[in-house]
Amino acid sequence: MIQFGTGGWRAIIGDDFIRENIVKVATGLAKLAGEEGKTDKPIPIGYDRRFLSDKAAKWVAEVLAANGIKVWFMKRSAPTPLVMFTGKHNNLHYGVEITASHNPAEYNGIKIFIHDGRDADVATTARLEALINATGNDEIKAMPFDKAVTAGMIEFPDFLFNDFIDSIISRLDINAIRKKGPRILFNPMHGSGTYPLMVLMYTARCTVDLMNANKDAFFGGSLPAPTAHTLSDLARRVVEEKYDLGIAVDGDGDRLGIIDNDGTYIDANQILAMLYYYLHEYRGWKGPVVRNLATTHMLDMIAKDFGEECFEVPVGFKWISAKLDESDAVLGGESSGGLTVRGHIYGKDSVYAAMLFVEMISAIGKSPSEFWQELTEKYGSFEMVEANLRFLPEDKARINNLLMVEKKVPDFGKEIAKLSYEDGFKVTFADNSFVICRFSGTEPLLRVFAEGATADAARALITTMKDFIGI
Repeated sequence: MIQFGTGGWRAIIGDDFIRENIVKVATGLAKLAGEEGKTDKPIPIGYDRRFLSDKAAKWVAEVLAANGIKVWFMKRSAPTPLVMFTGKHNNLHYGVEITASHNPAEYNGIKIFIHDGRDADVATTARLEALINATGNDEIKAMPFDKAVTAGMIEFPDFLFNDFIDSIISRLDINAIRKKGPRILFNPMHGSGTYPLMVLMYTARCTVDLMNANKDAFFGGSLPAPTAHTLSDLARRVVEEKYDLGIAVDGDGDRLGIIDNDGTYIDANQILAMLYYYLHEYRGWKGPVVRNLATTHMLDMIAKDFGEECFEVPVGFKWISAKLDESDAVLGGESSGGLTVRGHIYGKDSVYAAMLFVEMISAIGKSPSEFWQELTEKYGSFEMVEANLRFLPEDKARINNLLMVEKKVPDFGKEIAKLSYEDGFKVTFADNSFVICRFSGTEPLLRVFAEGATADAARALITTMKDFIGI
């Protein structure tokens, strides 16, 4: 059975991520388009640099073409934000990206986007799953790739990359970046974010050097996720070679990591807080902010100071983009590294966010660490700690029953302000710290997040939760 989680369908290559299942997914999408009467517009297909991604993209294109749906095929590997932008900018019905995002190298997957380049919602993915899993082998048809190109069913539009890049340039204070001329070390983590970000940084007259830009199916033996651990080499080189900034994006270019000039890792929570403050205070943007329930509460403090609201939504970027659209928020994001800024796309947008971060440090004339120190002096210290806990299959029902059915709560030894069961189990305390437990939507993990005034305080909350759960 093929199931879509919060980040699309992901599976192990050679196990479930095989041609037979990939063409079933494509056939299900073609059926969905037919049911909804949306076969009249092309479907853009992008792919990252994982093993089998380019071939899988062609298999999907062949099926769509055979079902009378035109395909816009990327000429080179493309980050997820580019495919989402293509859908929004051209008012398309669907989009496809072949990727497993930040997952280990043995995984690959497929992300499906709907109108305006949005992440597919729950109703769409449920119907898509039903169509896919009801598809028999005799229903699958494919037009050979070269034949589909000759027939005009598969096209390679030149404007796709240009429109994406030009849109971002139009939203930046390019002159502020050019005046500063930052020296940047860029680590695309062997992924598909290389080309557009290089073009943007060169256009802004940054001095840029690359590392880990080659295609490597094993991502150099590391996870293609921009964490403090995976970016240790980037941090070392930034300090030793005296760069102003280190920038990294994940395998499909939708998550962002930053290294300061002193080697400090700037995490996603800090990036969100700094960009929200910068856009509101320095750029003069007005509006609330959106975060998921596992993201820093510093955003709440900043929003309150501005007389704005901070909206909390479940995990899954579709909830962030929907609330951002509904509330006209300045930006929205999550602690795992994804964020989007008002006006560009409705999904994770690390390419634009990376350039906006470069603009920010250029315009204010401060390093990220200096800027963060100002914010902590104004709003207090917020430190987040995360634990990914593996469990036996039989433990899942027990844990769910304990927290979500019986609704038992550990004794944390501090005042509780709020309990939430909207997406997992979350305890918010009177001092604005919190702890949350939720099952991963893409891996067999129990994710536990905690935020406190110090990392030790956050770790203590996680320890109490782990002891209570018994894993």
